[in-house]
Amino acid sequence: MDINLFVNITSKAWSLAILSSLHAGVPGRQAALLTATGAGRTAFSQSLDHLTRIGLLERNPGHGHPLRPEFRLTAPGLEAAALASRIQAIAGDDDRVLLRRSWTLPVLSSLQGPRQFCSIKRDLRTITDRALSQSLKAMEDRNWVERSVDGAARPPRSIYTAVNTGAMITDIVRPAIVFAGV
Repeated sequence: MDINLFVNITSKAWSLAILSSLHAGVPGRQAALLTATGAGRTAFSQSLDHLTRIGLLERNPGHGHPLRPEFRLTAPGLEAAALASRIQAIAGDDDRVLLRRSWTLPVLSSLQGPRQFCSIKRDLRTITDRALSQSLKAMEDRNWVERSVDGAARPPRSIYTAVNTGAMITDIVRPAIVFAGV
């Protein structure tokens, strides 16, 4: 999966939970998915529309009421749902809040070993400095990322490494993601 598609998928809070639920066999009706994910109606609806727009979900023809449609995974959606399911299986209930943030998973996918801020940013071309900094700080607070300082370098450099749950997620995501120019 291309990193740009992965960034696009994770840009909506409940996309990962919806994909994971469908992969687990939850019926593609909105009520069932809403219950399975625990999302609020507005954010859930935005995520569902987003997944449909980017081609990972489609309306199931011949099923569901026009006002209460049923959805199913497309071929690319099946791949994304399998990855989402593996990620959701590792994260605990408390960690899922962090997974719903836009840049958490793309940043973790970039941490293929100890990395500097600028090399992470180079992999994720559309991320702002502020978004990357906030994402790294939030993961550091949850003990998913460890920050160390290379004092021998001039000027000193911060080095980020995925640890604990962050490292387990990185191990799952890394083989599935292709970075531009790689």
